Formats: sequence, C-alpha cells, structure tokens
Amino acid sequence: MRILSRAKDGGPLSRVWGYWLFEIKRLASVALLRFEDGTRESFHSHAFNSVSWILRGRLVETHLDGHIEEYPAGIWPVVTRRETFHRVSSEGTTWVLTFRGPWWKFWMEFDPVDGGFSTLTDGRREIG
Repeated sequence: MRILSRAKDGGPLSRVWGYWLFEIKRLASVALLRFEDGTRESFHSHAFNSVSWILRGRLVETHLDGHIEEYPAGIWPVVTRRETFHRVSSEGTTWVLTFRGPWWKFWMEFDPVDGGFSTLTDGRREIG
C-alpha cells in the first residue's frame, strides 16, 4: 500500500515516475505519472486495467504485433486493459493522470533483444 508517495513505475529501468495519491493493489490506485523522453526496450502487459488522461505531452504506444497508436494531450481517456501488450514512448516529458483497477496476480514482459518472455508478480519478481 502506498499513500502520498513517489517511486519509479515499472521497475528500475523504467522512464516513468509515479506520484501516488494512493495505491491499494486489491482495490484501486490513483497516480500522476511523469514519462521521461524515450522508452524502455521491453514490451509488457499489465496487472491491472486503467483509464488515463494525458495532461501534457504526447505518448506513442507500440503493440507487440507492430500496431502503433499516438496519444496527444486532450480530454479523451486512454483505456489500457491488462492484456494489452505494448511499450510506450514519450515524446519529451509527458504528464498522465491514471486510475487503475485491482491488480491481478501476474503480468508479462517481452525483451525484443533476447526474444525472451518472462512472467512477473508482486515486487516484479520473475516466476515460472
């Protein structure tokens, strides 16, 4: 559980900082995210569904199948489902307000450099 905290969102290699109003993984989370310019190489799914608004900046979402979507700041939310397998790149610094639902037990990452998939759980521990 987090309340009024700041930490990397997505592990130590992430280019995203989270400023949490609260995070109770069994219930929900609300955070302000700061995406730094660029992206991580790894693709990932999520442990939660989320609805987010880009407040300032621009994100580019690349799906594992190569499909690309662009999201400028605006009033329309970005919906991300747990099964969405993607990587997100920020063009410059981007600020996002996100509302996340309950966490599932597992999510996955794919490293395109070595071609390996991994399954992660709480604390980004690799399992299986």
